[in-house]
Amino acid sequence: MVQVNELIRVRDLHKIYRMGDVEVPALCGINLDIQRGEFVAIMGASGSGKSTFMNILGCLDRPTTGAYYLDGQEVGSLSQDAWANIRNRKIGFVFQGFNLLPRTSALENVELPMMYNGLHSGGRHQRALEALSSVGLGERVHHTPNQLSGGQQQRVAIARALVNHPALVLADEPTGNLDTKTSAEIMELFQDLNLKEGLTIVLVTHEADVAAYAQRQIHFRDGLVISDQAVRPRVQRLQG
Repeated sequence: MVQVNELIRVRDLHKIYRMGDVEVPALCGINLDIQRGEFVAIMGASGSGKSTFMNILGCLDRPTTGAYYLDGQEVGSLSQDAWANIRNRKIGFVFQGFNLLPRTSALENVELPMMYNGLHSGGRHQRALEALSSVGLGERVHHTPNQLSGGQQQRVAIARALVNHPALVLADEPTGNLDTKTSAEIMELFQDLNLKEGLTIVLVTHEADVAAYAQRQIHFRDGLVISDQAVRPRVQRLQG
């Protein structure tokens, strides 16, 4: 029985990629629990398995063996259609590349995930406005990406991830295309959303300065978890 407060549970998770006759193990028996409201950083060098693990959590890739429970439901073995529904309703994604439609306003970019939910246009509009306001872009809703800074574009992407009220936000190197000051602002925003809204965030990064904003750091190496510890997160600046 999965505990009520447990959002993610993975048990004996393996992922093997086959390249011709060669088998390449990417994950070698991962066992992890992540509670609702946690802010977790997944760390490791290239090839450590952290991105493969993120793809499985996001229902973008299937484990070779093992079990993955999300919100009490075993999802690792579900159909592609079921995955698409879970991705739309339960998971918000933030990527290193902002992945915004270039000729479309911030508001329309944020509305996009709701078009698959059957929500009427008025409801989509209102929820998108609220999401943009929550990331500090209430005055930029009609700007297109080329009228926004890199940090503002990533805020639009975060608003898009939040608009369907997901159970989980997955952030894959979300500051990789940003300068140091803007990176800190984006991480403070994630921290604020976690602390004030109780948002569960799993962040993949290879940068210690970025991981320092999380409450828990999990290090991968060669497809295994080599350390998993609670940490004192970096204290954000007081928000105005």
